[in-house]
Parts: sequence; structure tokens; C-alpha cells
Amino acid sequence: MSSPAATGRPRDPEVDRRIARAALDVFGDAGWAGFAMETVARRAGVGKASLYLRWNSKQALLTDALTLGLPRVSDVDTGTLHGDLVELATQMLDVYAGPVSRAALRLSLDAGQIPGVAEQFEAMREAQIRAARAIVRRGIARGELPESASVTLLLDTLLGGAMMHALSTPPDRRAELADDTAPHARRLVDFLMHSVTAGAGA
Repeated sequence: MSSPAATGRPRDPEVDRRIARAALDVFGDAGWAGFAMETVARRAGVGKASLYLRWNSKQALLTDALTLGLPRVSDVDTGTLHGDLVELATQMLDVYAGPVSRAALRLSLDAGQIPGVAEQFEAMREAQIRAARAIVRRGIARGELPESASVTLLLDTLLGGAMMHALSTPPDRRAELADDTAPHARRLVDFLMHSVTAGAGA
């Protein structure tokens, strides 16, 4: 977390988490144009002074909230391509079906307008791309996919399919999906792997 603007009594990690969650909720609802320290304080149930003791600007607050509360898509190695892709798809579903899904979408739209956050978002995006590509390349190296397989198309299909499923799930079923994303991730990977391997054998 960023250094506070002033010193004082030790910070309460639970209050920090509550503020971070409130910040992501406000950002998801209103975007950067509607993001204000006062609004976050009210949503978190704390005084505005508590925010300014921790962060000296709304940019610093949002940056820390994103770091603390936004799930990351990261490299995994379960030993098989199928297992790795299921984990990757599960991570993507967790981002876009979970409680911070609106903030994740807003970030992709507004990041370029926010000083300090644009760089963080670009670094996060690049890390996610590298991790995803490493997973597929390991699968090709192990012979689980043909060398001719397009890494880009496979990942576009997998990650795009996971994201679209999360966004198109009716609101009354979103919590059910968020509670257990792995089954759909597995179905998506089964379908994709069958399509890729069947096409290679044709």
C-alpha cells in the first residue's frame, strides 16, 4: 500500500480492505469521472479524514485498491496443458464474474485517463499476456498441441470465451457462477482442446 500522507496510530488492515473494496465499488459504478474520496469514505463507512491519513490523492487510493482487490491472471503449471488452461480460464472468470467485475471493466476503459494507473494497468496486462502465452508454449513443447497451433487464436478464444460467459450470465445467476467458476472453465477448455486437436488431425 502507498505511504500515508501523515503519521498517526497504526493502521487497521481490515479498515484498509474495507476502503479498498469501497473504492473498487465506486470506481465500478461511476468510473474515474465520478470517483471521489468523499464517496468512497461514505461507502466504506469511515470519515474522509481516515482516507487522507492513508492516501494523499484519489489516484493513490485507486492504485492501491486495484493492487489489493483486483484478482490477477498469472502463470500456473499443473503439469498438463489442460490443467493449466482450466486454471487460466478460472482466473479470468474470477475477474469478470466476481465482486470486482465492474471495476475490472471500468479499468479497461478508463485506465488511460488516470495518472499513474495507466502505467500500472499496462504492466498488469503485459504480465497477463506473458503468463498466458507461456502456458500454451509449454503445452506445445510437451507435444500436447501441434507446433502449428496459433497461440494467439487459442488464447483469444479461451480468454474471450471466459469473459463473455461471465458478462452474459444473468444477474440473478452471477453469484452462483462466482462461487464456483471451475466447472465452466473445465467445459470451455474441453471444448477448445477438442476443437484444436480435431482440427490438427483432419
